[in-house]
Amino acid sequence: MFAKLNPVPALDRPDLLPAPVYAAVRDHLPSAQVFGVDPAHADTETLCRVYDLPMDVMANAVLVLGRRGGEDRYACCMTLAHRRVDVNNVVRRRLDVRKASFAPMDYAVEVSGMEYGGITPVGLPSDWPVWVDGAVADTGLVCIGAGIRGAKLLLPGADLLKLPSAERVDGLARDLG
Repeated sequence: MFAKLNPVPALDRPDLLPAPVYAAVRDHLPSAQVFGVDPAHADTETLCRVYDLPMDVMANAVLVLGRRGGEDRYACCMTLAHRRVDVNNVVRRRLDVRKASFAPMDYAVEVSGMEYGGITPVGLPSDWPVWVDGAVADTGLVCIGAGIRGAKLLLPGADLLKLPSAERVDGLARDLG
């Protein structure tokens, strides 16, 4: 399904990956593949439509922010594109905050050092918790951001658990419906 996009080993295309993403691929995900896309088509629904890709293998990184006692608490939540992260229950409890919400775009870009629409858990600072929904971990091959809008990474969903601060969280996201 991705063959027409000509994915290649990510380590062979450092030009498609910001330095922190490339370093994380090298250190933790050496089998990851990458392919370039038109940045205008980087958003999941458009990407699927333009490149004829199924939604059930697309995984999104959602940065979530909560505050407690003046302290910011955050996490990167990985969910399949046809599911939604349970911010109000699962994430809020795990962050131990009264209220959690999606991080504002400017904040997400600033703290991740990545382009909006390309944010990925690969290459986030090592102190960021990365919570991988069980449905993502159980997906044979997922397409995720590469840190820039002009590229996507391909890897087995379970490989995301190889990232230093990653943890499988069953029930992190729910099917839309």
